[in-house]
Amino acid sequence: MAFDEMKNAGTSLWWRRMVRSAGYALLITWTVFTFLLIGWVVIASFSTSQEIFSDHMFKFESGFHFDNYVKAWNTQRVSVFFMNSLLYTTIACTALVLISAPAAYVLARFKFKSNAFLQNMFAAGLGIPLIMVIMPLFGLVSRMHLTNNRFLIIFLYTAMNIPFGVFYLSAFFRNLSPTYEEAAAIDGCPPMKTFWKIMFPLVQPGIVTMSVFNFITVWNEYFMSLIFANRTQVRPVAVGLYNMIQAMRYTGDWGGMFASVVIVFLPTFILYLFLSEKVIAGVTSGAIKG
Repeated sequence: MAFDEMKNAGTSLWWRRMVRSAGYALLITWTVFTFLLIGWVVIASFSTSQEIFSDHMFKFESGFHFDNYVKAWNTQRVSVFFMNSLLYTTIACTALVLISAPAAYVLARFKFKSNAFLQNMFAAGLGIPLIMVIMPLFGLVSRMHLTNNRFLIIFLYTAMNIPFGVFYLSAFFRNLSPTYEEAAAIDGCPPMKTFWKIMFPLVQPGIVTMSVFNFITVWNEYFMSLIFANRTQVRPVAVGLYNMIQAMRYTGDWGGMFASVVIVFLPTFILYLFLSEKVIAGVTSGAIKG
């Protein structure tokens, strides 16, 4: 009996190691592939179109062409698209925090008659496909003559991400101990001040994680921008980059196109580079009971 148990334990341990090794191999393969792909794009951004389609692009025989970035920023109007997206994402993410955090706090910490109904509505908002509301919304916006309006685009970006923000932050507020609010109430601190001074800083990992996710969502959003921002002056990077790729069939400036891709990719890369630990903490701490 003891021998059979030892045999089963050894088999189970061997199986777990095999599964873990397979997972590590898959993760390493995916990481190497991603780095090679990104590295190829970066190298292509410093090359000429002739070198990109040749076999010796990695030799840099003609040197590094930093002028690809200058042409992309000025000639291809990447600067316009970049600044538009930076404006949209900054204001939308700030508005999302200012709206979602108080709403999530009230729904998570206070009991009132329509609490469950409101929580269900926010949860349902996560499951509504954008394609279902985009055409009625476009008809309404067209009648109001608000297309190609920066404030409308920011409003739409904010509104479509509020359900996620409220639903995500509610878990963080629920996991906080009520002793914080009780101590603040004993000291005479009103509920609004308690939220901003005590509770809001305590969910900083969740705020950072939500902001990063929303930043990436807004920065890479394409479908809504294509419909409501079809003028060059208000286009974000996703629509602008797609139009540039289409124009490559006539201009042939592939080095400038890859330089544009790198410029567009940089903000999200920098965010993950400096905030990766906070993002991981935010993802994990929401599931831990405080």
